[in-house]
Amino acid sequence: MYRQKNHRDAILALEDGSVFKGFSFGAKSTVEGEAVFNTGMTGYQETLTDPSYYGQIVTMTAPQIGNYGVNEEDEESDGPKVRGFVVRELSPVVSNWRATQSLGDYLKNHGIPGISGVDTRAITKRLRIHGALKACISTENISDEQALKRARDWTGIVGKDFVKEVSCKESYTWDSSGEKSRPFTVIGTQLPSTFKQECTHRIVAFDYGAKRAIYKNLRRFGFEVIVLPAHSSAEDAISHNPDAIFLSNGPGDPSALDYAHKTIQSLLPDYPIFGICLGHQVLTHAIGAKTYKLKFGHRGGNQPVKNIETEKVAITSQNHGFAADKAKLEEMGAIVTEYNLND
Repeated sequence: MYRQKNHRDAILALEDGSVFKGFSFGAKSTVEGEAVFNTGMTGYQETLTDPSYYGQIVTMTAPQIGNYGVNEEDEESDGPKVRGFVVRELSPVVSNWRATQSLGDYLKNHGIPGISGVDTRAITKRLRIHGALKACISTENISDEQALKRARDWTGIVGKDFVKEVSCKESYTWDSSGEKSRPFTVIGTQLPSTFKQECTHRIVAFDYGAKRAIYKNLRRFGFEVIVLPAHSSAEDAISHNPDAIFLSNGPGDPSALDYAHKTIQSLLPDYPIFGICLGHQVLTHAIGAKTYKLKFGHRGGNQPVKNIETEKVAITSQNHGFAADKAKLEEMGAIVTEYNLND
């Protein structure tokens, strides 16, 4: 059981001069990153392990985090990708039959510092007003001045290619047996143990930092998924004789990925191409349009998106800090069909 310390031994400093004191958990460390917030009420393990958060210090807006612990089956990649983690209250109890360890132990084992006992509403409001900020989180008792200097000296995320840090190194086929992609329910799978979804189409997926859930869903609906490293050439993709091309989510600035823009541009005339998150932004550049940095991004499982034609609104899960420029898209002849109502 986690017991909160008697004194505040952790610090979060933002480049605008704001300093928040709290209680440390996770690893003993000092790191810099981009301070962002996530509005999801649950799913903190999926957030921690989503490669799209590489280079970022994530604040959860939900008031209590950690009550259902951590388990390997819910990881979206091979361990956490965030730089630091900020919560209002770290649950003192882990209550979940699937949990294998507490959130604090999980972060400690992976070298990620966390801070609790801070006003996450005030942090979120500041980020909404001023936009995502460079930040420093420390659990090593450094001074306010030291933390602020480290935050302000950090190079930031604009112009950075973080994809090379999270993309796979070699190509592979995702879950050829279909076992890893079987749907999970509280009482176990609803499908017979002998069930195997046959593959009817083949997709080549460019891995810019994909979440496992994306591949699971593609495989679950009958797609054979061949995963390629981000730097793979058009010839590499063509050699697998795909029916379509998929561009995954990922971290960093899409404008820094010239190699990806050129590869996808050469594939556009011959294949249907679908991109999400960073992949959508790479596709934007590939058709000659541009992207820009959002003020504070879209992060959470409750993002409202309106269809322009039907005027219906869908609640979506989004985790990105850049967006396609609508005017530039329309200049290139693209049709914008949906937009985020929070913008």
